[in-house]
Amino acid sequence: MNQEPIAIIGMGCRFPGAKNPEAFWELLCNGVDAITEVPPARWDNELFYDRDATKPGKMNTKWGGFLEQVDKFDPQFFGISPRETQTMDPQQRLLLELAWEALEDAGQPPEELAGTPTGVFMGISSFDYYELIAQNTSNFTTYTGTGNLNCINANRLSYFFDFLGPSMAIDTACSSSLVAVHLACQSLWSGESTLALVGGVHIMTSPWMSVAYSQGGFMAPDGRCKTFDAKANGYVRSEGAGLVVLKPLSQALENGDRIYALVKGSATNQDGYSNGLTAPNPLAQEAVLKAAYKNAGVSPGDVQYIEAHGTGTKLGDPMEMKALGAVLSIDRTPGDYCAVGSAKTNIGHLEAAAGIAGLIKVALSLHYRQIPPSLHFQEPNPYIKFDEIPLRVQESLTPWPEKSIPAFAGVSSFGFGGSNSHVVLAEAPVEVKNQKSKVKSQEDVLERPLHLLTLSAQTETTLKQLVTSYYQHLNKHPELATEDICYTAHLGRSHFSYRLAIVTSSTKHLKEQ
Repeated sequence: MNQEPIAIIGMGCRFPGAKNPEAFWELLCNGVDAITEVPPARWDNELFYDRDATKPGKMNTKWGGFLEQVDKFDPQFFGISPRETQTMDPQQRLLLELAWEALEDAGQPPEELAGTPTGVFMGISSFDYYELIAQNTSNFTTYTGTGNLNCINANRLSYFFDFLGPSMAIDTACSSSLVAVHLACQSLWSGESTLALVGGVHIMTSPWMSVAYSQGGFMAPDGRCKTFDAKANGYVRSEGAGLVVLKPLSQALENGDRIYALVKGSATNQDGYSNGLTAPNPLAQEAVLKAAYKNAGVSPGDVQYIEAHGTGTKLGDPMEMKALGAVLSIDRTPGDYCAVGSAKTNIGHLEAAAGIAGLIKVALSLHYRQIPPSLHFQEPNPYIKFDEIPLRVQESLTPWPEKSIPAFAGVSSFGFGGSNSHVVLAEAPVEVKNQKSKVKSQEDVLERPLHLLTLSAQTETTLKQLVTSYYQHLNKHPELATEDICYTAHLGRSHFSYRLAIVTSSTKHLKEQ
């Protein structure tokens, strides 16, 4: 198909062990496993855990991936009363925060998008918080409905930012957020939306679904997702959220946006009648892969990395690899292997947010031209015929193959109800990378002798926190050009009542002030 690529121009995330995309990338590159025991504030492990998963009301694992301080929220910033916040699902609160962060990362001041056909597409399938407050109906208020209906997770974003494009919550279980990416791209390609805010969220505040999945035999008792390994014995439930900002490539180039990666094409389908409602169907997976690469106009043989669904189950992994092997061998040079891995080995299975976590991982991988390792792979799953497929598990941090220009990758996500999705990504075009400011030494003369950095916040305290964040970011990234920092802070951010302006000649001078 001859369709314009979609640019990923901004992102925001909260994943286990990572509070933003930069921290997530460091976690991936360092091979960190962020799984922990269930925090006592969520539920009592002693009450629900038992090694025997067949015992009614029990789960055979005490592990998971969790976020810190999910109860913390600044309702005033978003114009929400404390009373309304009390019955608002933490998933809604988190999406509001990440939507703001993703738009800031994209350099898109929200007030400039107000009244535009910006679409909002959010993957979500859980409602744990409602399960908690429903235990005592005297807690119900006029805000309980809007605080807990899944559709409001998208609709509230559109309301707060005054976005007029499509606004919807998508529930296809584990593939929800990647299906949301597919639908967002369709909306952008049709002209229905001019910009799209896309993502997924999953917060666990109740043990009941973990009990159910343990009873079904889905969970790894040892709390480790061992994708493609012989000891694979299930997945680890985790929570988190991720959002990306999407814009047609031509508009992103015209606006001078920073581009992480491109969406070249996507596809979604359904298993249909197969071995069981929750059983994977390799033929359907193969079909969705072929459709995605056809829509993207990319030969499967040119793909160098696949972020697999990779739940770490004894039979699910071989079925996925069989489908991948059948498709990625098309037009591939003999001996040219495609790397494969899964972020689930780092942060667990985020369920409705799993697909967007994979997409953010691959977008960062393309941006930095490095492929991070997939963890807990020691002995190949004997049901995976590695000698018959052009796939190899990524076991260490490596540069992207130099011959791969442009670099292509794919992301898979499959819902346990049979909804499959695959998205094809490519690295940002060469002209965008050439637009990046060249690294300057402190002695270099800037194009202008002085620059003005403008920072603002809603309170004096948050302004001081913002200053600290800028200082830490400059220490970590001394290569950043002063003019770029000042330009984005001035034109790519909303401005509030508490303000600070600094005249500076260089990043060194800026840090000293």
